[in-house]
Amino acid sequence: MDDYSRSAQFRRKEICRGSHLLRPWGDFFISHAWTLFRQSQPRTCLLLQSPSVTAPSTRRGPLPQAGHKSPEASPSAAVPLLDLRRQYEQVRAEVLVAVERVCASQHYVLGPEVEAFEREIAGFCGAREAVGCASGTDALWLALVAARVQPGDQVLTTPFSFFASASAIARAGARPVFADIDPGTFNLDPARVEKVLRSVGNARLRALLPVHLYGQCADMDAFSDLAAEFGLIVIEDAAQAIGAEWTRGAKRPTDAAGESKARRAGSMGLAATFSFYPTKNLSAYGEAGMVTTNNPDLAAHMRRLRNHGSPQRYLHQELGWNCRLDAIQAAILRVKLKYVEGWNELRRQRASTYTCLFAKAGLAATKSAINEQTSVTTKSPVSLPQCSPQAHHVFHQYVIRAHRRDELRAFLTGRKIGTEVYYPIPLHLQPCFIYLGYRDGDFPEAERAAKEVLALPMFPELTEDEQRRVVQSIADFYT
Repeated sequence: MDDYSRSAQFRRKEICRGSHLLRPWGDFFISHAWTLFRQSQPRTCLLLQSPSVTAPSTRRGPLPQAGHKSPEASPSAAVPLLDLRRQYEQVRAEVLVAVERVCASQHYVLGPEVEAFEREIAGFCGAREAVGCASGTDALWLALVAARVQPGDQVLTTPFSFFASASAIARAGARPVFADIDPGTFNLDPARVEKVLRSVGNARLRALLPVHLYGQCADMDAFSDLAAEFGLIVIEDAAQAIGAEWTRGAKRPTDAAGESKARRAGSMGLAATFSFYPTKNLSAYGEAGMVTTNNPDLAAHMRRLRNHGSPQRYLHQELGWNCRLDAIQAAILRVKLKYVEGWNELRRQRASTYTCLFAKAGLAATKSAINEQTSVTTKSPVSLPQCSPQAHHVFHQYVIRAHRRDELRAFLTGRKIGTEVYYPIPLHLQPCFIYLGYRDGDFPEAERAAKEVLALPMFPELTEDEQRRVVQSIADFYT
C-alpha cells in the first residue's frame, strides 16, 4: 500500500471513529466527508501535511557545528509545514457535538449558530458588529462595496499579499493602486504610501487597504493619520491576523488609566476582514470569512449584500452576492475560538524558539545589523522576522529571508521538511493586472521579498525537537 492509500485509510478510520455521535445523519455526513476528502487530497492535503510525523519528543540534540553534515533524514524525521491532525485531536469531541447540534436543528445557512459566532467574534476583536460570510475573499468585497467604493474609484494596498487583497478591489469595480512595503515587516510602508498620496493623478483614491501580513499588524497609527488628512477610509485586511494587536504610540490618545491602549486587528478601520481558511490561526473545516465594523449601518448593508442584496425573502434592493456563512462552519469556529488565544501564544513561543535556535547556530544577524540591513548574502544567509515594538505578532507564518532561497527549499524538501513561499509573484506583476501599467522594478522591496522569503513549519503543536531539525538542516545547507 502506498503512502497516499495508507494516509487515506487512516483518515477514513478517523472520520468513522466518532460516527456514533452523528446518527441519524451520520452515514450521510461520513460518506460526503470521505468523498470530499478524496476529491481534495491531490490539490490541498498533500500541501498541508507530510507523512510519518513523529510524536512530540523531549530529546534535545546538539545544534550543528561548522563542518558537520547530518545524515540524510529518515522518514521519521519529517516535519510538516502544518499538521491539522494534532489540533483536531484536541477539539474532536467538541467539534462533533457542535456539528450534531447544527444537524439536529436542520438550520444550515446563517441562523442562530452564525449569529452567535458573529457576536463572539465582535467581542473578541473589540468591534460592535460582525458579519459572517463564505470566505475571506468575499469579506473583502462586502467591506469595499458596503463602504461605497464604486467603479472608477481607486484603493491603495500592498503589492505583496495574497491575490484577494487586490482582486477584491477589482471585483468591486475599483482600480488597485500599490505602494511598496517595509523590508523589515513586509507590511505596507506608510512613508511610501504618503509619497503616492501626495503625487498627482490620485483624485479618485477612496480607501487604504493595509494588510496585516503573516500575523503582524500594519502601522495603524500612521495609516489612520494619513486617512484623516486625505479624507480616506481604512479597511483592514486581517485575514492572517486574528488576535493580533497594535498599541498606540506614546503620542496617541490613552485609556482611562492613562496607559497606551492596545487595539486588536478588526477594530481599527471602518471595517476589517478575516479569513477562516483551514490553514489560518482560527480555521474552519472548509471556507468561511467575517467582516467586523463599529458601524451598525455598514453591518446591515453587508448582511443584505451577502444575501443577494435582499433584506427580506424575494425582495432585492440591489445586486448583491450569495456569500452566506454555513452554520456548520460557524459551529466549528465557535469551538475553536475558545482556544485561539492559547494557540496564538504557543505560536509566539515557537517563533521565539526559532529565533534562539538560529542565533545558537550562528545563522541570525545581530539586532543592529537587522535594523540596518535586510539583505541576505553568503556571509549572512538568513534574515529573521522583524517585529514592530507596537505590534503583538501572532505568527500565522514564521517567514525568513534566505540566500539561494529556491535551492534551500529544495534541500529542505529532500529532508522531508515542509516550506512554502508566500508570495512568489508580487501582485503588480500578475498577468491579470497588466492593465494597471506597472512594470518590473516599480516596487523593488516587494520584488526582492518575493525572491527571498521562505515560510518555515509553524503551528501551535510543533515540537522543539522538530524545530531543531529544521534549523539544523538549514545550517547544514549553508555549511
